[in-house]
Amino acid sequence: MRPYLATVRCLTCLGAVLLCAVFAACSVTPPASLPSIFNDSDFAPAIGVDAGAVLALDDAMRQYVQTEVGRERRNKNPRVALYDALYDKSQLKLEYDAAKTRNASETFAARRGNCLSLVIMTAALAREMGLKVQYQEVLGEENWSRSGDMYFVAGHVNLVLGRRLDDNPNNYDTNGMMVIDFLPSGDVAGYRTREISEATILAMYMNNRAAETMSEGQLAQAYWWARSAIVQDPSFSGAYNTLGVIQFRHGDLAQARRTLAHALARAPDNTVLLSNLAQALEASGMVEEALPLRRRLLALQPQPPFHYFNLGKLAMQQGDYRQAIRLFSREIARDPYYHEFHFWLAQAYARMGQLSLAGKQLELALDNSTTRSDQGLYAAKLQRLRAATAH
Repeated sequence: MRPYLATVRCLTCLGAVLLCAVFAACSVTPPASLPSIFNDSDFAPAIGVDAGAVLALDDAMRQYVQTEVGRERRNKNPRVALYDALYDKSQLKLEYDAAKTRNASETFAARRGNCLSLVIMTAALAREMGLKVQYQEVLGEENWSRSGDMYFVAGHVNLVLGRRLDDNPNNYDTNGMMVIDFLPSGDVAGYRTREISEATILAMYMNNRAAETMSEGQLAQAYWWARSAIVQDPSFSGAYNTLGVIQFRHGDLAQARRTLAHALARAPDNTVLLSNLAQALEASGMVEEALPLRRRLLALQPQPPFHYFNLGKLAMQQGDYRQAIRLFSREIARDPYYHEFHFWLAQAYARMGQLSLAGKQLELALDNSTTRSDQGLYAAKLQRLRAATAH
């Protein structure tokens, strides 16, 4: 039986697995001894991470299930009722926002979240209704972004809602399963997925929070989030990479090398781990040891993400706007949905006096932006450009 596909449009999904500077999702064998990669004393005192709070409901969420979802359930099966109550714009009015990974209650209260946040909130409400919840990773779906000098790669997850746990399994229901995703339905239907556990979802959440707090300079908090992600699911390799980057930025170079080498041994072709470990070796003065990693990285990834973008920014600094336009356009051809590429191309067009083309690129930057702050920035610049061209 083919599952029913319910989808919500999500431009450049960055929430499912937000990974600092360098990671592609893959499985690793759980280490025989986890403490060997931890250096707790360097980040003391310990900061507690409550896994139980991630999917916990509050009173407002329970009330919503009883009233709004209950109203939808009168003439619908419970899966469709939940979807309609959550994602009908006339009701809860959820917004996509990649600025922060929120837990279930935070997402519900804010009425917005990234893809992972929305999956977590939906799963928590579905479990309150007694529905069976299954999590899936969408294979091969990765997007890159950056914040300052840090680069992030994001994967994608969705969830499948099954019958109520007390439903009669002998009753045939053509809508027996519902896939809730944050991509266009046509795209979802063609993707390969694999089932992942709730422990992995919790580890992904903790890993996201580690990456986000690290980008804010809160290294101690980031360490305990990453550590908790590894303890929650030792097979989730993204957390090892995040932990290694945190240790690197904290100045614990030997520990960072140990953590990254541990992960790379189980995923030898992971370009993110190769890059990070090479940086850690070079920062430790071990340039010769880093050379084989650099050669391997070059063979696997001759032109890394943001390659043409960074060259385009250099061309802008040199005043070569025609070259910048060519380079930004090449980067957009590789990733047409990342807002910053369109924003910089708009600037290059504006410097060339091609204001109409600049306006089109600003519109694309606005359409593809994933946070309120970026949306406000692009909307303001677009308004000023339109005002200037109107005279």
